[in-house]
Amino acid sequence: MQNLTDIRFVRELLARHGFTFSKALGQNFLINPTVCPQMAQACGADGQGVLEIGPGVGVLTAQLARRARKVVSLELDQRLLPVLSETLARFDNIEILHQDILRADLHTLLQEHFAGMEVSVCANLPYYITSPVIMRLLEEHLPLRAITVMVQKEAAERLCAPVGSREAGAVTVAVQYYARAERLFGVSRGSFLPAPKVDSEVIRLTVREQPAVTVEDERKFFRMVKAAFGQRRKTALNAISAGMQLPKQAVAEALHQAGLAENVRAETLCMEELAALCQSLPD
Repeated sequence: MQNLTDIRFVRELLARHGFTFSKALGQNFLINPTVCPQMAQACGADGQGVLEIGPGVGVLTAQLARRARKVVSLELDQRLLPVLSETLARFDNIEILHQDILRADLHTLLQEHFAGMEVSVCANLPYYITSPVIMRLLEEHLPLRAITVMVQKEAAERLCAPVGSREAGAVTVAVQYYARAERLFGVSRGSFLPAPKVDSEVIRLTVREQPAVTVEDERKFFRMVKAAFGQRRKTALNAISAGMQLPKQAVAEALHQAGLAENVRAETLCMEELAALCQSLPD
């Protein structure tokens, strides 16, 4: 009987397949028996489709398959494919694809594999690709209900911080423009094999039907946000002027039109104030 949360079994399984962990791929496999059922439950995809990223040895995948109509898992490391063929052999609603989440044609993938289904994402994300993966899922306007992912605790704090607080940054604004972010529960570093040096948290991003604020030019809005938060010690006036290569006088006028003080800092601005400022800036 397979027990994918038993360290000894997992070590023997991986050794039998000649697998060694890759630091470059940020591989830390979940072994805590309580975490994956909680993640699968939080994913909220009962009877629907789930896209998983990086299944590892399949411990979360198996929990998802017990609830979802279909699970499609993208695995970059080809060495894990025979491992997954063994650990997930009893399920007939799982498909493993050897693909890179950052390069895959996600619109086509969702159309081909989840026709007629609502789809959510659930994943234990490698720390080094957390923000790129989340932003790709959101920026491409994919037909997703929610994204439930395990990330580094520090990343969870940043991604879910209120816009307008000191903890918020450009990625916070970007994520919450597209989704409602919430922290669900913490996961200790001892829940993984091998154990990382930091603790993790599971967060859920519920995709909005419409963005949090209305802006005429999304590209301009995110250019401004990146510039505004790119030099946190500077005022929004100086940071935006430098980052967008705009005259200071033009940015000062935009701040005035948006009802904001010239010495305001980006980290104090809420989403509506950022949108108003963008609207006032010259193209």
